[in-house]
Amino acid sequence: MKIFSAIFGYLFFLNCFAQDPPRVYVAHKASENIDIDGRADEKDWKEALWTADFIDIEGQKIPKYKTNVKMLWDEKYFYVYAKMEEPHIWATLKQRDTVIFYNNDFEVFIDPDGDAQKYMEFEMNALNTVWDLMLVEAYREGGNAIDSWNIVGVKSAVNIEGTLNNSGDIDEYWEVEIAMPWSVLTEAGNSSKTPVNDFWRVNFSRVNWDHHISKGRYSRKKAEDGNFLPEYNWVWSPQGVINMHEPEHWGYVYFSDNNPSKNFTFSLPKDEHIRWKMYELYRAQKKYFEKHQKWARSIEKIELEPISILGAPVHPEIEIHSAGYNIVIESPFTGIKYLINNNGKFIQLSN
Repeated sequence: MKIFSAIFGYLFFLNCFAQDPPRVYVAHKASENIDIDGRADEKDWKEALWTADFIDIEGQKIPKYKTNVKMLWDEKYFYVYAKMEEPHIWATLKQRDTVIFYNNDFEVFIDPDGDAQKYMEFEMNALNTVWDLMLVEAYREGGNAIDSWNIVGVKSAVNIEGTLNNSGDIDEYWEVEIAMPWSVLTEAGNSSKTPVNDFWRVNFSRVNWDHHISKGRYSRKKAEDGNFLPEYNWVWSPQGVINMHEPEHWGYVYFSDNNPSKNFTFSLPKDEHIRWKMYELYRAQKKYFEKHQKWARSIEKIELEPISILGAPVHPEIEIHSAGYNIVIESPFTGIKYLINNNGKFIQLSN
């Protein structure tokens, strides 16, 4: 991949993407042993850059409390560290693989090959109770979570600046540190190799609830009708919709083999813009089907204007078949053909 300023690249994306483009981050290779204690006080952590501040999931509002993440990696693990401002740190769930987001939580989503299908989710609360699961197909297409799947060998820790479950004081923040083995993470991709000098699709979410205190105990706050008030969803890379399970919006994490002291930047391939456009067409096809109860047979039915990407014209083709449809685009930049089907699966057809 050609290297140039990530700042220039990000501004360039802003001019080319209808919604804010996915965010990007360079995860450097750790040069020392990382002790998973929730504190991230190693030299490499101190040199690693923070992500941009989390924003609400739709990308429109500034969250009530600040959240930032750092990332590192080595031959064995992908490391994630998050710091979350919170004046009331509480948690109640203690059983693994329970629905952790019923507490305030921190969540990690990873799609190694970016096909928006087989991907993994990891959640943890301030008690360090975790929920890890695999999705073979996205929820939006009826996919089910495999709760029995575990990130075997995962290590996680929580540090709290304040006091957990103490309603009598005001806390500062809680921080989490996670080490996920590559040997398990690669199960969701098409390669068993660690992505050295390559990128994966990754996103992070923080679920936060308005709380109620009764007899010193915290719980989710309810409205007058007895239903829980809706949660807040704060994310690293904005989704544009209240749904983390649209992996095409997730951010890009590039795993550089330089250590954090190196000032390294990167740009995404131009063909990633084609991927974004193909998901726009996928969503347009879904809307067409909802209205007409049949798939559009030509691009002109779902996209009225001629399509160009980064100034280069492209000519998508729709293939209707017994199981649904495919949309195919040949890249004007690389000559590679890409396909997206009615299940939202993104496939590279040629090299």
